[in-house]
Amino acid sequence: MTLSRRDVIRIAGGAALALPFASACQEDSGPGSRADPAADETGGALLRSSARLPAPFGVPLPVPPVLQPVSTSGGVDRYQITQRVAKVELLPGLQTEIWGYEGRLPGPTIVSRSGRGTVVRHRNELPVPVAVHLHGGVTPPEHDGYPTDLITPAGGWPANGGHNGHTGQTSDLVKEYTYPLEQQAATLWYHDHRMDFTGPQVYRGLAGFHLVHDDNEDSLPLPKGDRDIPLMIFDRSFAEDGSFPYPSLDPSLRDRPGVTTEFMGGVLGDVILVNGAPWPRLEVSNTRYRFRLLNASNARRYRLALDPPPPSGDPFIQIGSDVGLLGSPLGQSAIEISPAQRYDVVVDFSGYPVNTQVVLRNEIGEGGAAQVMRFDVVRRATDDTRVPDRLSDFEELSRSSAARTRDLKFVRRGSDGMWTVNGQPFDPNRDDFDPRLNSTEVWRIKSDAFRHPVHMHLAHFQVLSRDKGDQPWDAGWKDTVELRRGETVELIARFTGYAGRYVFHCHNLEHEDMAMMANMRVV
Repeated sequence: MTLSRRDVIRIAGGAALALPFASACQEDSGPGSRADPAADETGGALLRSSARLPAPFGVPLPVPPVLQPVSTSGGVDRYQITQRVAKVELLPGLQTEIWGYEGRLPGPTIVSRSGRGTVVRHRNELPVPVAVHLHGGVTPPEHDGYPTDLITPAGGWPANGGHNGHTGQTSDLVKEYTYPLEQQAATLWYHDHRMDFTGPQVYRGLAGFHLVHDDNEDSLPLPKGDRDIPLMIFDRSFAEDGSFPYPSLDPSLRDRPGVTTEFMGGVLGDVILVNGAPWPRLEVSNTRYRFRLLNASNARRYRLALDPPPPSGDPFIQIGSDVGLLGSPLGQSAIEISPAQRYDVVVDFSGYPVNTQVVLRNEIGEGGAAQVMRFDVVRRATDDTRVPDRLSDFEELSRSSAARTRDLKFVRRGSDGMWTVNGQPFDPNRDDFDPRLNSTEVWRIKSDAFRHPVHMHLAHFQVLSRDKGDQPWDAGWKDTVELRRGETVELIARFTGYAGRYVFHCHNLEHEDMAMMANMRVV
């Protein structure tokens, strides 16, 4: 069976109508328990594991391998990635089936130079279509991973297979994505973006880092090499046999989109994985380290803190945000990070005696979600790194430069419970906004009674104001901003790069799949 877009909205809306009653009737010990602080923030629920879970800090932190190009000729680095089903050991002693880039979770890391073209040829050996989005990339629209621009599976795919006929530019098995990367050094990531099915496909493993370097970053005396470590943080739950029990209405992900009623607000797991390992540990020297923090969870947000904190100074020195370095470093006592956000931070372990164990905690989690990983200070070493007072020539945008101001609402529609933008569910046939290329606009975005991490494709922005008080993590150039419950956030966005159709959406992936997304056509 295939579903039209109207069927998708009808199914989701019908399920949403039952959500308040179903949630109120759940027991805290049930599979859809809301007894996690994050549940009330998103409208989601905690999916509890039935597998035997390991004790924290029992496995070393893995670091995703760097993918090597198949060609570097003509000033372009070319890569090949196969998306395929694989069995991997995430929990000790159990095998978990994943959908992975190169059969890995996370996928391999791509490392690029600013201004040097990168082409990634993706081959789809999964049983369903995929779309690849370079999150934070300034990318031509045909290479941005529009939700209906699909790479079809090897076995073929019906013209209207689950997407109302909007298959976009498809190919059998393969597609080449071209990334000009005319942008500053940043911690980007790539992930699946198939319409209506992003949540379960990312949950199964389709995510990886894409790091961009430039001459300015290279010239800074920041930690490098094996002291520059990407940390992909995400929560999952495990069935008794080690599989992911994601609550899809159609576990095959072929036809019927959506999740069971109680999880429409977000799927929360009770196991925290970092680079694919449950609550890992990392041996460090008593020196500075750069950590590239990425929240790759579907719906969970984190407030990261060090326990114990260093004897002096700030636990974290923030040097970067989503899409680049800050102008100057900022000391942070903790870091709040919502789905899809990135923060580059430096942690100085020199104040800790050798043999100290430092836990990275999540201050807004309970049970297994309250701790993330552990750093073991095991040796002394010389350190010639430092965090300079100036990191980049940061341009602060002014409100007066904006060509216009737009008002948006990310709200759950009262008539049917749908997640919407300005009261309308996503329609790939409808253009909602038309910003001009190379223009600057102020977007005033209001949330409802839930938190929404709002992500804008193509355009990068800065946060101007919040009516519920400033957040110390808002500094710098961003592509994702979190809206707290009932909050209005003003941001100023610059639409540089390319004309064409792009999307913006909530990056709570269950909200996104249930239509909290809209189109903008840059003209």
